[in-house]
Amino acid sequence: MKSNNKLIILDGNSLAHRAFYALPLLTNRKGVFTNAAYGFTTMLLKILKAERPEYVVVAFDKGKTFRHEQFEAYKGHRKATPQELKPQFPLIWQILDALRIAAVQLEGYEADDLIGTIARKAEQAGLMTMIVTGDRDALQLVTARTKALITRKGISNLDVFDRTIIQEKYGLEPLQLRDVKGLMGDASDNIPGIPGIGEKTAVKLVQEFGSIENLLKNLDGLSNRKMAEKIQPYREQALLSKELGTINCAVPLEIEFDLFRWQGPDYSALLEIFKELEFNSLLKDVLAEMKVGAAEPEAKAAELKVTYLSECREMLRLLENIKDEKISCYLALDQRDYLKAEILAIGVAWAGGNVGLNCGSLHASEIREILTALFGKHQQQLVTHDLKSCLVLAKKRGVEIKARGRDTMLAAYLLNPSAPNYELPTLSLEYLNKPLVPVEQPEEEVARAAQVIFKLDTILDKKLNETGMDKLYTDVELPLEEVLALMELQGVKLDKEQLLSMGQELAQGIESLTAEIYELAGEEFNINSPKQLGVILFEKLGLPPLKKTKTGYSTNAEVLEELAERHEVVAKILEYRQLVKLKSTYIDGLLALINPETGKVHTTFNQTITATGRLSSTEPNLQNIPIRLEAGRRLRKAFIPSTPDHLLLAADYSQIELRVLAHIAGDPGLKDAFIKDQDIHTRTASEVFGVPMDEVTKDMRRRAKAVNFGIVYGISDFGLSRDLGISRKEAQEYIALYFSRYPGVKKYIEEVIFHAREQGYVTTVLNRRRYLPDIFSSNRNIRGFGERAAMNTPIQGSAADIIKLAMLKVHQQLAEAGLKTVMLLQVHDELIFEVPKNELEKAQAIIQQAMENAYELQVPLKVDMKVGANWYDMEVLA
Repeated sequence: MKSNNKLIILDGNSLAHRAFYALPLLTNRKGVFTNAAYGFTTMLLKILKAERPEYVVVAFDKGKTFRHEQFEAYKGHRKATPQELKPQFPLIWQILDALRIAAVQLEGYEADDLIGTIARKAEQAGLMTMIVTGDRDALQLVTARTKALITRKGISNLDVFDRTIIQEKYGLEPLQLRDVKGLMGDASDNIPGIPGIGEKTAVKLVQEFGSIENLLKNLDGLSNRKMAEKIQPYREQALLSKELGTINCAVPLEIEFDLFRWQGPDYSALLEIFKELEFNSLLKDVLAEMKVGAAEPEAKAAELKVTYLSECREMLRLLENIKDEKISCYLALDQRDYLKAEILAIGVAWAGGNVGLNCGSLHASEIREILTALFGKHQQQLVTHDLKSCLVLAKKRGVEIKARGRDTMLAAYLLNPSAPNYELPTLSLEYLNKPLVPVEQPEEEVARAAQVIFKLDTILDKKLNETGMDKLYTDVELPLEEVLALMELQGVKLDKEQLLSMGQELAQGIESLTAEIYELAGEEFNINSPKQLGVILFEKLGLPPLKKTKTGYSTNAEVLEELAERHEVVAKILEYRQLVKLKSTYIDGLLALINPETGKVHTTFNQTITATGRLSSTEPNLQNIPIRLEAGRRLRKAFIPSTPDHLLLAADYSQIELRVLAHIAGDPGLKDAFIKDQDIHTRTASEVFGVPMDEVTKDMRRRAKAVNFGIVYGISDFGLSRDLGISRKEAQEYIALYFSRYPGVKKYIEEVIFHAREQGYVTTVLNRRRYLPDIFSSNRNIRGFGERAAMNTPIQGSAADIIKLAMLKVHQQLAEAGLKTVMLLQVHDELIFEVPKNELEKAQAIIQQAMENAYELQVPLKVDMKVGANWYDMEVLA
């Protein structure tokens, strides 16, 4: 590093506090708080990049200081360091150690004093010094060779102060700011100063007299007698305040500037701690900015030499000759829609080599040959990133899948289901310490990616074994990818005319509602504008504004639902919004997504989105079709079989989450109800209200149902009272009665929260993990969210596990029976099939038996089945 004679001194305590309060509470998956460490590190790296200093040191406070001996109340009213911040100081020290930046502290002295002492010694050594702090006391240290950078607005902006700027701002020399502080005091440090003297007056007095000492000598000559009388009783206090505010620049600290010389980070140590703390953005920045990869010749030497191919026969010959059991491949596509995508390049890696093929000049038949060679080998382990998309691409080209697939994206998801993404560059940084930077040539890009996948697979496989999720990965999630790929390719047919007709009806309904809203409001306005709507509701109609946003009144659904009973227009606006969303999101949205070749929508099923393990779907999202409104439910009319001689069959798990709760909690009463095949809500109402089951009313059952599902989701008495429209006291009584009748459930909740705090995660019946950092928060609301997640995840996640097992079992048994029945959709606890009419009886029996025996619980699993000509008009199957 080129010498630039520059020293940077940072105030560790000040900057850590600033970072802590500037950023929201952040944690890694283990619940370790990281926001102060992240903010401090971000700012430090930014300064290092901008300044490229020769010397760097960070100073920290240590224990009570000599100032406490001079004045017992010094900093006496400061709040204790937050519990979430305390453990972050050791993290900051670890980061500094990895950055190879010196850190100093000395018992009895503040960081300010160490900074002042180092700055003065630096001047003597001829260095230019820059002090970085959030404490304006450091301004007194500014000289011709020392500047101060003071944080403003958290940690994102820094104000530079040199001697000239201080002279212009205050009309004083930097050292005279000690006298200003002595007169005005400092509330943050509990330095008293002189009561009634603020900064403006203090500055004027120091400008006139030069120092407190000179002012006190000349009090009799002060033209403002009232001011003199104000100062006189506090002479000693002013001098003490100046002394307390003066930075000690003669601390007995051994200083060797060679120890502060900065030669760059220990990259391997820095990457390890950044990975542990999950500072993913900093990983990218550090590697990209400081070119870590180039600084690690051993890692570069370990990379296999890449061969670039341009002809199909070269790749086929190579694949034929690879005898390794495991190979990896990566496909570069021209778009993200796998049904329409063309393959631009194919990369392959194995234990002894690494190749990339540019597919630009290849015919479709040649690409199919290569895919067959990759996916069609029996016994071969083929590792990809996002296996399902590769299977869709291969199957769409008529390739029969025989290879045993593995998926680095899916493995990474299981290890950390709450990560922001599982993109290959992110995983390469996290697990291999290697940046996967974009390159221009597609054959080079795919070759590098394939090698990363090959290496990642080994590491991720080991971690899955260590966490006990290897069986979940190999026996459930991986085989499910092929089932989902088939479902995506199959698609589901939509009745376009039905959708268009419903769209017209909704448009008429929206037009009618708009007229009614204008009439009730007394004027026309933009109903879709929150600002204009707020003016109408809260200014013109005088409704109480329940919540405000930065831009004005809140008109979100929660606010409107609470106001709906106060004015008819609010209920109309809620209905208007629902119809607009139905038309734009679902009618227009579905019409736009119909594939013109197949007449179907081909949703994408996502295995790596939800933290609980549930599947989600996109383009279109079929999990969110609204069913609370009749207009929403009628959307299902448009989902039809692909031919008139087929039917749709829906198989829905009955109350699967409550059955899982009975199993996990082992509560005798809850288990008994399901074993006897009783209506669980009626049974709960009977238990809670103390009446025979045949005397339970509809309202009692409704309330019991709210309690049953509320318990699963960790509902509070406030939430239950709001849902049922009852008092909180009454809601408390319901919950207490529930737990008295089902004590096993109460015990389960207590135990699962206890174990979540001990381990930092909870598990499902198939050992799926979800990490819950929120459970360690000192913020009651955040901690409450973590506790509710701890209660619900084993239930919801286990239900997701069971549905996935059911999908695998149904798929296998339908295939073994040689039936043409196909699985089309998975929506929450429901599976939708297309069944030839002549197979209905046999398919129903297979599906029901497979689903009800997917996993053995202590209570029976029950499946309700319906069949019809569309997804809406369905009759119950006995």
